[in-house]
Amino acid sequence: MKTELTELPESRVRLDVSVEADVVAKRIDRAAKHLAGEMKMPGFRKGKVPPQLVIQRIGREAVLEQAVRDSLPEWYEEAIVTSGLPTVGDPKLDVDKLPEEGEKLEFAIEIGIRPTAELGEYKGLEVGKAEAEVPGDAISEELERLREGFGSLNPVDRPAQDGDVAVIDYEGTVDGEPFEGGTGQDMTVELGSERLLPEFEAGLVGKSAGEEADLDVTFPEDYGAEDLAGKAAVFHVKVSEVREKDLPELDDDFAQSASEFDTLEELREEIRSRMAEIIEQRSDMEFRDAAVEAASENATIDLPHDLVHARAHELWERFERTLQARGIDPQMYAQMQGKDRHAMIDEGEESAEKTLRREATLAAVAEAEDIEPTDEELIEALGPAADGKQKPEKMLTKLREAGRDGLLREEVRLRKAAELIADEAKPIPVAQEEARDAIWTPESGEPEAPAEDADEAGGEAPGKLWTPGP
Repeated sequence: MKTELTELPESRVRLDVSVEADVVAKRIDRAAKHLAGEMKMPGFRKGKVPPQLVIQRIGREAVLEQAVRDSLPEWYEEAIVTSGLPTVGDPKLDVDKLPEEGEKLEFAIEIGIRPTAELGEYKGLEVGKAEAEVPGDAISEELERLREGFGSLNPVDRPAQDGDVAVIDYEGTVDGEPFEGGTGQDMTVELGSERLLPEFEAGLVGKSAGEEADLDVTFPEDYGAEDLAGKAAVFHVKVSEVREKDLPELDDDFAQSASEFDTLEELREEIRSRMAEIIEQRSDMEFRDAAVEAASENATIDLPHDLVHARAHELWERFERTLQARGIDPQMYAQMQGKDRHAMIDEGEESAEKTLRREATLAAVAEAEDIEPTDEELIEALGPAADGKQKPEKMLTKLREAGRDGLLREEVRLRKAAELIADEAKPIPVAQEEARDAIWTPESGEPEAPAEDADEAGGEAPGKLWTPGP
């Protein structure tokens, strides 16, 4: 297979591909064998008709069309992998004409590619970094969560109150008609948890086991199920049981039963230490992301809308596969958000634009810094994908032999570029960063005056002084 690359406007390219005549001939034979599986001819068992007889019977052009249709996805992938192009979106394939016998097949691929970036500042950037401080109430909340886990629910013979758990049967109607999902039995409701509609939970307070009631509720305008949004409903509820939470005391005995520590103070310190470590890791990650974001904002990148939309489409399809892997219907998920598939893709354009800016900037930094991953780094990157049966070293060898190591190399290359930007960045307090970003400079355009300042100035923003600084 041979390819010829032509750059097009708006971050698109055209690949002219030619497939050798002998390869086309082999694919015709393969297609003929496949078609023979459904063909009956006198003197031959089903599926045993020779390829040449199949071609004579239904015609070379029909078999060739089937061969091209079957092989085109494979040829397209091979052409893209061989070219090493960082593609964006779906390709437009053009097969001008089918080849005569003994001729090569020629087709063209037109597709978007990652845009190029003209770098601005990317080293020594001052980026805000949050301090790894554990909030004062976080430890108490974690201890309460532990208490909940070791607590018990005991039936009580009294009206339900906030903090209790009510076991109920319910049946909901809208305009007197039942609706899907509006009926349930033995449902447990923690009163005061705000997990259900407020009127529903409030209506259960004061009810005892055996009592029945009709609860009037109104679904919010932004409710996930569009057919119920904003509608009034009536739920007939029967309380079968009221249970009271019985939580253990927060003392040394609790610490010994809930952990390997002897005292409550030791347990508190362990929780604080673990939270501090998690917060520190999150702070580091956010700092590194913010450094790359700052570098991409300093870069000049032309991003056509079609390219951004194509990337948004890719991101949504990737998310769809994640949902399906979890047993969630993507269409149902979109409906729960009050949107359809097209709206979800359009909504993802902002994220898609940031992703493209980031990738283009990292690729430009990798080029400027001559970043190339070592074999050790490639093997390390393959580590999580190793299933125990195959070592990362062998996986890398196979990728290279198949000419498919380019994607891995580019992934590691961009990651190293991100690490370089983050390592060179200077952390500053978040408050200092926010104050810096609020400073007006002549390049940032007309400043916005607070309403009270504008009123004092007769409806116009007062003049401001600007002092140039470092």
